[in-house]
Amino acid sequence: MDREHIAVRLHAPAAAKAPALVLRPWRPADAAELAVLHRDEELRRWIGSVVDGEVEAERWVREQERGWHERDRFAFAVVEEGVRCGSGEVAAGERLVGHVVLKRPAPGGPSGEVGYWTAAHARGRAVAPRALDALTSWAFDAFAGDGLVRLELLHSEDNIASCRVARKCGYPLTARLPAAPPHFPRDGHLHTRLLTF
Repeated sequence: MDREHIAVRLHAPAAAKAPALVLRPWRPADAAELAVLHRDEELRRWIGSVVDGEVEAERWVREQERGWHERDRFAFAVVEEGVRCGSGEVAAGERLVGHVVLKRPAPGGPSGEVGYWTAAHARGRAVAPRALDALTSWAFDAFAGDGLVRLELLHSEDNIASCRVARKCGYPLTARLPAAPPHFPRDGHLHTRLLTF
C-alpha cells in the first residue's frame, strides 16, 4: 500500500455512551481479530463475503489493500482508540468495532457504492451511522472532482437495522430490488444519497 493511502484516517465523533471512532485502512495485523468477529452468526447472515478463519482473514485484508492500490475499493477498519478498561482507566491501543467501504466500480464515473458492518460487541452504540457519515463526507470530498455525485447503499429488504442506518445518514430508499443470486440472494433495498452543492 502506498504512503498516501496508509495516511488516510477519518474520524467520527463520540456518541452518548461510546467513544469517538477512527476509520483507517485495514492492516495485516487485523486478520486475527477479524477472523474472531466473523464467527458472529448475525454478522454472517447479512454480509456477502464471510471470513472463515485467520488464513481467509489474511486473504481478505490483502484484497482490501489491493482495492486501495487499484483505487476501486476503499475499505476502512473502524476502531475505537483509547478504549476504557473495566476499572474506568483509558488503555492505549485500539479495538476493532466495524468496517465501512466505498466501492468505485468505474473510477471517474458518477456513482459509488457504500457498505458497512458492526462487530457484535459494539452494536447499539451508533457505530454504523457515525462511520457511514464520516465515509460519506470523505467520499464526496475526495472524489467529487473525479465525477462522484451519487452514493448507493444496498441491503437485504429484511435487514431493518441497515435500513435505519441508511435513513439516519441521509440515504432515502429509492428502489426495491428483486433477488439476484448468488451475490444478492434476497430481495433488497437501494438507498441513494446525492452530492449537494
